[in-house]
Amino acid sequence: MAVTGTAVAVAISLPGPAGANGAAGPAGTAGATGAAGATGAAGTSAGGTSDGATGQGEAGAGAAATGAAPPPATVVPAAAEGEKGVGSDPLTDDELARAGTLALTPPATTAQQDVEGGRGPQHLGTDLADPVEGDPTRRAEVRLYDYARDELIIRTVNLDTGKVEKSGSQRGVQPSAHPEELREALELILASPLGKGVKEDYQDATGNKLTSTAQLWFNGDVYRTYREKNVPAQLTRCGEHRCVRLVTKVLNGAWIDTRNLIVDLSARTVTRVG
Repeated sequence: MAVTGTAVAVAISLPGPAGANGAAGPAGTAGATGAAGATGAAGTSAGGTSDGATGQGEAGAGAAATGAAPPPATVVPAAAEGEKGVGSDPLTDDELARAGTLALTPPATTAQQDVEGGRGPQHLGTDLADPVEGDPTRRAEVRLYDYARDELIIRTVNLDTGKVEKSGSQRGVQPSAHPEELREALELILASPLGKGVKEDYQDATGNKLTSTAQLWFNGDVYRTYREKNVPAQLTRCGEHRCVRLVTKVLNGAWIDTRNLIVDLSARTVTRVG
């Protein structure tokens, strides 16, 4: 397994005194005079003088000469979020929590399992449901996955009445993976014999032992067999099963290649491809 470190340098040009005055470089002083300078120019052409223009020019030149920094930016705090949104507003945190609770109302969920084998289905995501014409009621669509039956469950809950208005299930449909599923996949990799190479690469890169998923940055998504040229026999049920592929790296460090390790979360197995 290969360890590849990638460093990216980003150059950021901060505005200097001249740039802050409306123009870059030596032309900044001219920019500082602005409209007042234009008035001064008109007075001079008529045979008079313009103290306003002169004062503005001297002030601009002085700021440039002393290298004075522009004043710091002011950060305006975000407006406080209410308990309920309006119309097509994104679901608030309170609405997300309420929708999740309503969608997991027993007794139906007690026989279902999450990615770790615990009671209740695995939460995948929650979105604002499409509005019903003429009805301002806000509804949420909650996506769940039952690992006991390998089923995707979609429930529509009414956030006003607190009732589940619609519930359906499908097999063979695999939405994008939830972060909790990706973490469990990494746990399975590290616990499997195939995780030995990952641990060795981590120690080579850092000089330390890899003992926890918290030591790695990771991301990934569902492994889809129809995109692959060669699918090992152990992975032919992916699609019916929930399978994922990860990319990982040392925190603030080198990449560790785990793209050839596919985790079948339904069967809780790890298979090497390629």
